[in-house]
Formats: sequence, C-alpha cells, structure tokens
Amino acid sequence: MIERALVLQHIACEPPGVYEDVLVERGVELVRVELDAGESLPPWRDSDLMVVMGGPMGAYEVEAHPWLEGEIAAVGDAARAGHPVWGVCLGAQILAAALGAPVYAGPAPEVGVLPVTLTDAGRTDPVLRELDRAPAGDAAGDAAGDALTLQWHGDTFDLPAGAELLASSGAYPQQAFRYGRSYGLQFHLEVSRSMAAEWALVPAYRAALDSVLGPDSWPALQRDFEAQVDEMRAHARSMFTHWLDVVVG
Repeated sequence: MIERALVLQHIACEPPGVYEDVLVERGVELVRVELDAGESLPPWRDSDLMVVMGGPMGAYEVEAHPWLEGEIAAVGDAARAGHPVWGVCLGAQILAAALGAPVYAGPAPEVGVLPVTLTDAGRTDPVLRELDRAPAGDAAGDAAGDALTLQWHGDTFDLPAGAELLASSGAYPQQAFRYGRSYGLQFHLEVSRSMAAEWALVPAYRAALDSVLGPDSWPALQRDFEAQVDEMRAHARSMFTHWLDVVVG
C-alpha cells in the first residue's frame, strides 16, 4: 500500500499537477520539499516513492545550486535500490544524471505543444503505452506519431546505462525512459491552465519561449495549450495511475 510520497520541487510554480491530484485522491501523504528554497532533503527510504519535478536550473549547475549534488546522489541511490522515482523535465534530467548519464544544453530550446513518438518498447510498456491511445484527430499528432505534449526545456541528456528508451521527438531524442521501477519524462502532461500561465512569468521560461516562437508569443502558445490541455491531463492521469498500480504496487 502506498502511504507516503516524497515530492521534490525546484520552483514553486512546478508542483506535480495531475500527478499530485491522483496521489491525494488515494489518500497518500505528500512530503513536499522545496529544494530551491533551502529546505532539507529527508531520507528517501521514509517514503514509498519519489516524484521529482521541473525547474529553471540545469542538473549540471551544481556550483550555482549546491543542493543539487545531494539530490542527485539520493535519487540515484533510490533508483538503483529499486525505489520508484517519477521524474519530470528537470526531474528526468536529474534521474539521468543520478544514473551516470551526461546532462547538457541542447542545440535550441524545445517549446510548444509538440508531439512525441513512442519507441517499440514504449508501445508495450505498461505505463507509456497509455500515450498510444491518443485519438488520431490532430494533424501534428498524426504526422509525428503518438501524442501531443507540452515541451518547455533547453537541456537534454544521454540515455543512462541499463535504461530503456520509451519515447522520442525530432528535436530531442531522449523524451522518456525507464530504469527498473523509475521513469523519466522530458515532457509535460500534468500541467493545469493556471500553472502554464505562471510559467510564462518565469524569466528563464519566458526567454526560452520568446527565443523559439518570437516575442509576445505566449498568447499563441496559450491557445495551443488550451486546445490540448484536457487530453494531456487525461493521459497524465492514466499513465501515472498505471505506474502506481502496475509498477509501484
């Protein structure tokens, strides 16, 4: 039985979104730690699973953010011990780094409502295969494969040794991977309307948005996001539920 989840945040406006909703509905106690605010990392063994969310910093910026070193070490110890970790965006990069893979700046930010394509392994994975159920009604989704997601990042990583690649995009091949009971997702599905609006106010996120889509591009991205948000959140709920029931449980 899942009783306690350790949630690691790196900025206040990136909570777990739908993933948190699912945990709360199940009566799971959330131990939320704001690492960027100087809060201490509790022992991961005191939880039944870890959820590691996004943030504006890079997983490699340890000098600027010394707390990253302890977090990466803890996430790596947990994942290698078979303790379930769910990493999203920066959280996926931290999981990759924790497993010994390089994390680095990509060629250009990937920002927008964009498709990811499941690998053969992803299509049979008990968690990621939920994305394969996306309706084929959107032209962009049809052209690229499987599902539309919210992308808002500039860093990427190599696939960790022993991990299985589950999803890719044209710009960033490492979009989702599994390592034992742990998953790393570069993309976002969990985001609410209010969360997305807050992200547009974060200087680092806004700079990435404007560099890709041009100045004053938030209204256009907001329209794209509004058209897909309900479907994305439904996929997030389905994926996370399957992770809890099939992998964690």
